[in-house]
Amino acid sequence: MSKIAKIESRRGKPKRGELDVLYTRCSSINQRTDRQRVNESDFDWVIEDKISGSVEFFKRPGGDKLKKLLDRGMVSSVSFWTLDRAGRSLIDILNTVKYFNDKGIQVEFVSQGIKTLDEDGKESVIGKIFVSLLGSLSEINKIQIKEAQAQGIALAKARGVYKGRAQNTKESVGKFLSKPRNRKALDLLEKGYRGTQIASILKMSEMTVCKVKRLGLHSN
Repeated sequence: MSKIAKIESRRGKPKRGELDVLYTRCSSINQRTDRQRVNESDFDWVIEDKISGSVEFFKRPGGDKLKKLLDRGMVSSVSFWTLDRAGRSLIDILNTVKYFNDKGIQVEFVSQGIKTLDEDGKESVIGKIFVSLLGSLSEINKIQIKEAQAQGIALAKARGVYKGRAQNTKESVGKFLSKPRNRKALDLLEKGYRGTQIASILKMSEMTVCKVKRLGLHSN
């Protein structure tokens, strides 16, 4: 029996300090985390979120679940496939890593070969430098992509090429997301609410909630 099976056979009650956790995240229900799970068998527990990376780590459903395990002292290490799975902004990544470090929890970014604690369980200076550097580069890259998109649209408009959505076609993404209930649904999604919960709260179909999530939380 595998370690995961043994833990699950105890009805989800892992022993203190036992779990090596793999955290995975993608932005929408249509995306898959297979690539992040290539070494899944090396871990005792896998936590998956399908939510925008802009949501603070511990405000995500999976992040909240992990925090509860951490606060009960049941986790020995946490691994992410890449740095950006922990957060989209540098400050969020650093705050998340600090929380783990303060509890003596080893954090590893697998594909980048970064560990945040040294062999003595102290904060790794090299690890901190790499986390800060790669986090900054990732944030800068996302800003540049958004700026390039905005510039491209502005240039297309200036040339008369960009005309927006043609008449009698489906409404634009912006118009769809600007509707009051859809805005509220997006806000609840970013706070970590599940689709079924949102549908019940806002009296809307789960299909509409899924569409809001797909259009509003599409970027990683």
